[in-house]
Amino acid sequence: MKKEEFKFSFEVYDSIEELKEEDAWLLNEAREVTAHAYAPYSHFQVGAVAKLANGEIVAGSNQENASFPVGLCAERVLLASASSLYPKIPIETMAISYQTGNGDSDHPISPCGICRQSLQEFESRVSHPIRLILGGMEGKIYVIPNSSILLPLAFTSEQLKGEW
Repeated sequence: MKKEEFKFSFEVYDSIEELKEEDAWLLNEAREVTAHAYAPYSHFQVGAVAKLANGEIVAGSNQENASFPVGLCAERVLLASASSLYPKIPIETMAISYQTGNGDSDHPISPCGICRQSLQEFESRVSHPIRLILGGMEGKIYVIPNSSILLPLAFTSEQLKGEW
């Protein structure tokens, strides 16, 4: 038997004041976009804002539905908008924030499994990593250099083609 291990590094900031100006701006925009979420069931509003390689800014917010599987996370709304408006243009950095009626928004949250798979697929499609800035409305912030590291052993298009 052989044992393998997966590790990754990321940056942790105590507050938005420690971020570079452009990163702080993106996170503030994501915080504002949470107000556009449609979350009448969970009361968990998520906003995502991305800077594309061409300098354009794209945003998305979560959109719930009474038929729960039909809802969309903010990250996937953003990815669909970016790929529709700017086909084949990589995303440089995406900031994700949230607010909730059920508690504090004082720590980073990470994308769900479906969003991690979607981020990995987008990165693969445009051959470019997506840097993530994760933070609540206040408190600590995580900066992750490449969203694909959040999904080790990902299922990819190469596996469908038998190219692993």
